[in-house]
Formats: sequence, C-alpha cells, structure tokens
Amino acid sequence: MQTINLTHAKTGIGAIAMHNKMIKSEIGIIVEESDNLSLVKLCRYCSLSAESIITMVERGVIDPIDPSLSYTHWQFSGTSLIRVQTALRLQRDLDVNLAGAVLALELLDEIKQLRQQVAYFQR
Repeated sequence: MQTINLTHAKTGIGAIAMHNKMIKSEIGIIVEESDNLSLVKLCRYCSLSAESIITMVERGVIDPIDPSLSYTHWQFSGTSLIRVQTALRLQRDLDVNLAGAVLALELLDEIKQLRQQVAYFQR
C-alpha cells in the first residue's frame, strides 16, 4: 500500500491518496489572542499576499503592534488573524468590498463591547 501525502500548507487543506480514493482533511492552527504573528505567518495562515495584508492595514482592518517598524518587521496580535478571516468571509459570502468589511468589523467590535458592558453591569 502506497500513501502519498498531498497536503497543501498554504491553504491548510490536505488530501491523502490511497488506492485511488481521496480523503480530504483539514489542518487547523491554534492561535491565541495574545500570540504575536509576523507578517509572513499572517500571510500564510490567511493564504494572502503581503500586499493584501498591507492593504488591510492601510484600510483599517488590522493594525500592526508597532506600526513605526518597517512592514517586513511588523507583528500582529492573534485577533488580527480573526479580523482578516472575518473580512475575507464578508467579502466572499456577502460580496462586500473592503470598505464595507471594515464598517462591519467596527460594528461587530461595538456590539462585542456593549455586550461586555451589559454583562459587567448585570453582576
């Protein structure tokens, strides 16, 4: 029996070919909100180019931890990964442009903050 691993690291989706049968598997990466990600890792985890991430920074989707550094040295929090993935889903699923995704992210942030305030005052 010969097994060929056809995992595609960029997308995190893999397949194993066994006797002409394809078995798809998803590979997940756990990132904590407090984890720092380099630009390269963020690009890899989101399957985006550096230019796309830089555009998202310019448009306000995410912010590097220290924006005064050269973009090659940027670090991002784990929440940046969530925000980029959310923006991508909004663009793909709802066909909104990047400006619309930024607005939606801001509204989602505000809802989260209001829910935290309500939970605090309910104690």
